[in-house]
Amino acid sequence: MTKALNLHDIQGNVVRAYGRFSFPFARYFFFHIADRKAGRKFVDDVRGQVTTAARWPDQADKPDCTVNIGFTFFGLWQLGVPARTLKGMPDEFVDGMKARAFVLGDRDTTKVAEDDTEWDAHWDPIWKSNRMPGTSGRDDVHIWVSLNAQLKTPGAAEPVDALEDKTQWLRDLCDVTDGGVRLLSGHGKDGKADYQSANAVFDKYGETELPTPKEHFGFADGIGDPVFDGQYDPEKAKTAVIGRGKQVDGKWVPIQTGEFILGHPDESQELPPAAMPPEFSQNGTFMAFRKLHEYVGRFDEVLAEEAKSFAAVMDVSAEEAAQTLRAKMCGRWSDGVPLATVPTYAKWQAFRSEHGFDDPDPVKALENQAKYLRSPAASDFRYADDMPGFNVPGGAHIRRMNTRDYLDPLNKPGVDYAGCPFSNENATHALIKRRRVLRRGLPYGASDPSKNTDDTEQGVAMMIIGTSLFRQFEFVQQQWVQYGLDFHQGNNTCPMLGEHRTHTRFTIPSDAKSGKPPYIMSKLKTFVECRGGEYFFIPSMTCLRLIAMGIVDPT
Repeated sequence: MTKALNLHDIQGNVVRAYGRFSFPFARYFFFHIADRKAGRKFVDDVRGQVTTAARWPDQADKPDCTVNIGFTFFGLWQLGVPARTLKGMPDEFVDGMKARAFVLGDRDTTKVAEDDTEWDAHWDPIWKSNRMPGTSGRDDVHIWVSLNAQLKTPGAAEPVDALEDKTQWLRDLCDVTDGGVRLLSGHGKDGKADYQSANAVFDKYGETELPTPKEHFGFADGIGDPVFDGQYDPEKAKTAVIGRGKQVDGKWVPIQTGEFILGHPDESQELPPAAMPPEFSQNGTFMAFRKLHEYVGRFDEVLAEEAKSFAAVMDVSAEEAAQTLRAKMCGRWSDGVPLATVPTYAKWQAFRSEHGFDDPDPVKALENQAKYLRSPAASDFRYADDMPGFNVPGGAHIRRMNTRDYLDPLNKPGVDYAGCPFSNENATHALIKRRRVLRRGLPYGASDPSKNTDDTEQGVAMMIIGTSLFRQFEFVQQQWVQYGLDFHQGNNTCPMLGEHRTHTRFTIPSDAKSGKPPYIMSKLKTFVECRGGEYFFIPSMTCLRLIAMGIVDPT
């Protein structure tokens, strides 16, 4: 039986990835609280506009523009949340993301902290100023507000007017506080913008512009987000959970709610640790906001050089070499088709034709692709039947992000010794279900690839949600993105998200029966770089009311 959640009490961005629900535009605002009374009034005004997780259209009307809100540790402090409640917050949330830079791979671990004072010089000004020592917190980020907007007109890359209306509304709310709440600027290299803009990557077909699932490296993204108990109605959950939940006795079932929402049992059958009183934490969660810059020029240059070598070694065409290398690095072909089920270039081309991805009508082709990516087939695969990584290399990006059944202790890695099979049909997801995260956010930057260079602004405004920043987001980022031992990769990092100052290799295994040798990419560079961010608490609607009224009672 599907768990019944109080969706009216949960913020909508926790349950929904808005980009999947026809909201291809977003703006992220960050505020500083100088006056407690003004801060509470601001929260109360925003609270009345917050979009909940109530289902559309059964429980609530679908808005033109959504509104959601979250707070940093010092934001809660500035709003007068009692110290006894704040003491129940997790250490990593109290520290903030900047203080966790060594853990996250955002700082060079070979340099002594005291000597590396300019380590965040490449961050946006707003994030360099946040929690800066010696400033008494005058520019600290305290509140995050997100707006997500629908298209104004189908076929045109323009948001509804409500996005600009809500933007002005937020500015007006600040103006009436006479400095009590300040909208912080400092986004981008020049630091002029007072919000972080984001939007889906649009493709243009004549005069028609359509949002795509792509990010700026050209990969379809946001496909395998986890499904938790109560997220969908019972009928939709039957198919949504396939490949995105966990496997129990050979069946796909949803992950326990408590992995993503506080106040509910998690996979250990316990309530996640939470601050008191229960009403404060219930139906809330935590979020890591990270602005991730993509070096598209660097990525294309490295791939072009490696593809020449790969084509010669494997005796394939330049096009097949380029597409295969991209797929092996990611774990999916660029259109989102998983290597685990479509492992070769020839099969991929046949798959695209069969599913209409190459329809002469580009709009129809995009619709066919979107239909497939929303289907269970795009996520219904495993790794225990590919332990050597002949299909999906062990160090590939998606294999690191969601290890599925790969880490089952009964799996047999390596080669087929004495007739032992590669596959473990009874492999489970027991060692991954506590590491899953909800991914939210959108790309930012121009949709036209010809306008993107290493020096232009493009990447992903990423929001990672879970009840434990440490156990979920930080563990995956440190152990699986920036390290490779669990995947028999030694110190080699994720080929796409990893830091490659020192470790520049990525190994693509090859079955000896194929007659082809393994291939080692050896010229990797850092393709994705954090430009700042922070940790936020995403409260329930009940908690928002307590904060706005100033009546949080930890007893």
